[in-house]
Amino acid sequence: MEEQKMMAATIALAAARLPEGEGGPFAALVVRDGQILGRGWNRVTSSNDPTAHAEVEAIRDACRRLADFNLEGASLFVNCEPCPMCLAAAYWAGIKAIYYAADRHDAAAIGFADLHIYQELARPPADRDLPMHQLMREEALPLFRQWEKMPDKIPY
Repeated sequence: MEEQKMMAATIALAAARLPEGEGGPFAALVVRDGQILGRGWNRVTSSNDPTAHAEVEAIRDACRRLADFNLEGASLFVNCEPCPMCLAAAYWAGIKAIYYAADRHDAAAIGFADLHIYQELARPPADRDLPMHQLMREEALPLFRQWEKMPDKIPY
């Protein structure tokens, strides 16, 4: 029941923000223990930021409010299944569960690339539409070893 209430609030946020023309028809809430910690809606076109998806905006909002990059124990409510970028952001933030309404097929039906990106990620890197080229690995690894040995590092 609580999940349906939060999803209804997410859909209402998307409906309220869509007429503002800041981006696509998406909104998200970060919720923990029944409290909304962060809100976000799509701002891709208004901010000229391709990463300004609703989920990322909600995670950023929650992290700013809490002054913490770890949202462990929180859930993410989204009116559409997260794209791969947003899904990865949820993993990085420590989100424990994601609740979504529409799915990647619904988003594809109105012109969004979520389904295509999911399909691309399932392909071997050499077969993807976006070429990837590894260069200078050995030169980069000393930085990894240096970070690994730092006694005051904050793991995440």
